[in-house]
Amino acid sequence: MDTQNPSAPPRAQSAPAANLTRSRHHTGGVIHDNTRHTTRFAVIGNHLTQHAELSLLAIGLGCHIQSLPAGAPVDIKSLAARFTEGTKRIGDALRELETHGYLRRERVRTPTGRIITRTTSCNQPGHRREAAPSACPPPPPRPTTADRTSQPRPRKALPPVPQPTRAAAAALHQQAADLLGTLRRHDPRLLLSAADTDHLAPGVIAWLEREVTPTALRHALTENLPDEPLHRPAAFLAHRLTDRLPPLPPYRTPAAPAPVRHGLRNCDGCDKAFRAPETEHHCPTCRTTAGPRPR
Repeated sequence: MDTQNPSAPPRAQSAPAANLTRSRHHTGGVIHDNTRHTTRFAVIGNHLTQHAELSLLAIGLGCHIQSLPAGAPVDIKSLAARFTEGTKRIGDALRELETHGYLRRERVRTPTGRIITRTTSCNQPGHRREAAPSACPPPPPRPTTADRTSQPRPRKALPPVPQPTRAAAAALHQQAADLLGTLRRHDPRLLLSAADTDHLAPGVIAWLEREVTPTALRHALTENLPDEPLHRPAAFLAHRLTDRLPPLPPYRTPAAPAPVRHGLRNCDGCDKAFRAPETEHHCPTCRTTAGPRPR
């Protein structure tokens, strides 16, 4: 009675209660045939591959992005060209990854002034780089409007203006500055800074020395102004001072340089005094009558 029948099949052990329902509906599960990777692989956490709230497309796209090398394009158009999903579905998946911290996208300005979108892939959202070297660092602070406006842009050089033909008195410089300062009364767009006035004053003096009255000069600078905004009024006035400069009166034309005046010396031939460089020893008369001197 105590001897068991060796031909009877052994009784199967009872499965845990939690697995009873599963075993009734599933005949089998996945079997992993794993081989250790030594090249061309990426380490991706199960928190992404088994995420409970991400869609399958977002999970697959997140795994693809984490496997890419640094600098690879991951914008919507590039991904749509790589996969069969359209731009809308890929855009929605990227927003899912961004919502759950797996992506961070920000618009930045390059040194050339171009605006680009920089995408950062985070393999462990919520962790700092100091705590986990492979984790995604916190986003850098974006520059505020105050930061951008606090850095003055380099001032572009103004066009050159005509220069006076002779040194002008201080009173003439003051007259030129006063004339430039009154231009804003004719048009508020012609408001000039002190640096602009100093740059334009020699051009005004060049007009005044051509006997142009201040009224005529003011009219030449302010007539027929363009309707569009004058972003650089000083550059506009510099162009008019140069382009419309009248000629000098004949009697105000700069004189030719005075000839060089040599000292007196006595001719070695006739002992007559004459002016000549130190290298000349005969007066013009002796040089003419004597002919070429022997070498």
